[in-house]
Amino acid sequence: MWLALVIVLVAPIVVVAGIAALKPKTFRVERRARIDAAPERVFSFLNDFHQWPVWSPWEKLDPAMRRTHRGRERGAGAVYEWDGNKKAGRGRMEILEAVPPSRLVIGLHFLAPFEAHNTTEFVLTPAGSGTDVTWAMYGVSPFLMNVMTVFTSMDKLVGKDFEAGLANLERAAGA
Repeated sequence: MWLALVIVLVAPIVVVAGIAALKPKTFRVERRARIDAAPERVFSFLNDFHQWPVWSPWEKLDPAMRRTHRGRERGAGAVYEWDGNKKAGRGRMEILEAVPPSRLVIGLHFLAPFEAHNTTEFVLTPAGSGTDVTWAMYGVSPFLMNVMTVFTSMDKLVGKDFEAGLANLERAAGA
């Protein structure tokens, strides 16, 4: 009886852990959109963290969120830190590379409610009178994240936010 109970309780844990162990050790989430604005205009909203409240899908998660800007005003070396409620969490972003108006690379560090260190990249390509924007986030997928992704995926968790952010960016830059 006890053995059967232990097997029933332990077997699902072993199966989930086994599936998680076989998952990739890295992840990448990516979305693309065409924005009806010149690359220089779109880039100006990305390269300056002071502009992020205009378009970022996460800025409205906590109206009382504390924001701190450090380092350079914009471009490589600009730092944005936030500390908010449970939804917004706490973290830090730093622009690592800025190649106007075509590429921006950001070090993204979530500190709470969980810790994660990822890279965010924006690639802007001229497309007629507009700009094709690719927004990607990628990084290491630790074992606990792989356990979580047995039941969902990073794409499902973040993809819709990227889509909302690109739509907001279209409204802001295309205006």
